[in-house]
Amino acid sequence: MIPVTTFENQKVALFGLGGSGLATARALAAGGADVVCFDDSEDRVKQAAGEGLSTQDLRDLDWASVTALVLAPGVPLTHPAPHWTVDLAREAGVEIIGDVELFCRERRKLCPAAPLIAITGTNGKSTTTALVSHLLTELGLDTQMGGNIGTPVLELEPPQPGRHYVIECSSYQIDLAPTLDPTVGIHMNLSPDHLDRHGTMDQYAAIKERLVAGSKVAVVGVDDRLSSAIADRLELARKPVCRIAGERELTDGIYARHGRLIEAHDGAQSEVALLGGIDSLRGDHNGQNAAAAFAALRALELPAAKIAAALASFPGLHHRMEVVSRQGRVLFINDSKATNADAAARALSSFDRIYWIAGGRAKSGGISSLDEYFPKIAKAFLIGEAARDFAKTLEGRVPHTISGTLVQAVKDAAGEAAEDGAEEIAILLSPACASFDQFPNFELRGAAFVDAVRALPDALTQEEVA
Repeated sequence: MIPVTTFENQKVALFGLGGSGLATARALAAGGADVVCFDDSEDRVKQAAGEGLSTQDLRDLDWASVTALVLAPGVPLTHPAPHWTVDLAREAGVEIIGDVELFCRERRKLCPAAPLIAITGTNGKSTTTALVSHLLTELGLDTQMGGNIGTPVLELEPPQPGRHYVIECSSYQIDLAPTLDPTVGIHMNLSPDHLDRHGTMDQYAAIKERLVAGSKVAVVGVDDRLSSAIADRLELARKPVCRIAGERELTDGIYARHGRLIEAHDGAQSEVALLGGIDSLRGDHNGQNAAAAFAALRALELPAAKIAAALASFPGLHHRMEVVSRQGRVLFINDSKATNADAAARALSSFDRIYWIAGGRAKSGGISSLDEYFPKIAKAFLIGEAARDFAKTLEGRVPHTISGTLVQAVKDAAGEAAEDGAEEIAILLSPACASFDQFPNFELRGAAFVDAVRALPDALTQEEVA
């Protein structure tokens, strides 16, 4: 835990007692703050009180005595309407911040030289966060990873010299972190997301831009127009900028091309790392992720050769293009995290011969936007509520069968792939759907896929499954 001493002997109101909110309340109390907690959930309030934290309906609080309101990231700050605690805080002139802001203030107080790599973007930020952390660890550095990726940032170890922090930041967290100041800030990309919470695409982009605007060195993906404009603005403001890409060639920056990472300066290009053969880094999107991680470590002046060597051992993230088994020419890929068509497109683009397991509870638009990838699909095995609608979309374009359940789809796909003579075959769970028709969440859906693969007659032993 990182005790938050920057609010010692000051009254702090906190709303939202989920995982990160409760961790934040503990850290504030440990640092000597007079923290008063509340949540709309009575059970969460009881849990906090049971831990000895002070709880009170914040409607009854004397806001004139409050120094700050700390919001959990899931609590609306602006859209669709400010939460009632936000209104009360603003009326009293109380600043409104979140856990990442508390971390930044504590880092500046205790050890501002402790490197902080902060990562954001619509897609790819979790993989890039995990990859940066992996590379730093492989290079023998004291590394702490947290934030939006899982471990609340205030549950990490306290700042000290040589300790590196790798923090994934959602737009919600950035919006509550006005003094976010990474050593290296990474912005991956932008596409429409969370507009119900930010109002417009321009506002969403502006919030994302804050992370790199406050950094000492900015690493910016330029595969999309809005992100490229961010890089241009930062450069005009004389911010050190490294452009990265997975889908285009750059004259200055680091980009991925044909399984290689290329570094370019004034048009001169040199290969700095090989990505070919690293299953966890397949596809253009992972090329951008690798470029971002490489650029971040180079900004910390770490040796390029050691970074390149450490890329090969990256295991990837669970449920995101995760290779769970290789049986001869056949790869079994768990991409259960792909809960919409845009996410599934990244997986489909990464393989040439695919037995695709898709379906679940469909999102708006279905899979019609994936038509450019249909030629790669040898056959689709459809499951869940969306199966019949997906079958209509695929009719006459992609061979398909309605398997119904995930277990049956794995059996069906494995049986047909065994008869396929292609050099490499991917049996790919990338559902393009939510899981809620058959599974409580995408993690359990992914785990069920792994279990089904292990249950196949010729499956690898558990120890051999990646």
